[in-house]
Amino acid sequence: MALPAPQTSMHLEEFLAWEARQPDKHEYWKGEIFAMTGARQAHVLVALNIASALKAHLRGGPCRAYISDMQLAVDEADSVFYPDVFVSCHPDDLLAERVLRHPKVIVEVLSDSTAAYDRGEKFAAYRQIPDLQEYALIDPHHRRIEIFRRTEDDQWLLATRDAERGLVLKALDFFATPAEVFESLPEAGSPQTSPHG
Repeated sequence: MALPAPQTSMHLEEFLAWEARQPDKHEYWKGEIFAMTGARQAHVLVALNIASALKAHLRGGPCRAYISDMQLAVDEADSVFYPDVFVSCHPDDLLAERVLRHPKVIVEVLSDSTAAYDRGEKFAAYRQIPDLQEYALIDPHHRRIEIFRRTEDDQWLLATRDAERGLVLKALDFFATPAEVFESLPEAGSPQTSPHG
């Protein structure tokens, strides 16, 4: 999704009430509102691959996988986001109608326009969520997976060895190979076929 453009300013609770009445999605960052835009096919396919695998893995357990239509409020950072994929096991979230607050894992699929934001300000906001254990960044263009984990002393470490194997989410006892994560995408480096030949 392209980094959205600011629209107006309001308080968090005022934004949540306003957003519930809107036909389009918006994110909220410390008083500013940003209109969301559509995503490229590669972005959607990767997010769907991960969400589908997580849903199957979590079936019958206390956790649920959510896609980018579900809001995540980060009260500690005065922000509201629509993560590409996230998982919550918290009972309050399982009962919530529109807004969740206790993710255990968040996965964002990168694009050229959002990569710096997802690595920077958004990750800084996510790190303030007490329940969050892992944050994964998926780069469809370069077929790259990055996994950040919270340590016992509340530091965040990049799990480079696990990321080389695929999407390894220890907090959920979950593993997906790169082939599963990037399923249905054209082979890396292959030319895109033109509809006009």
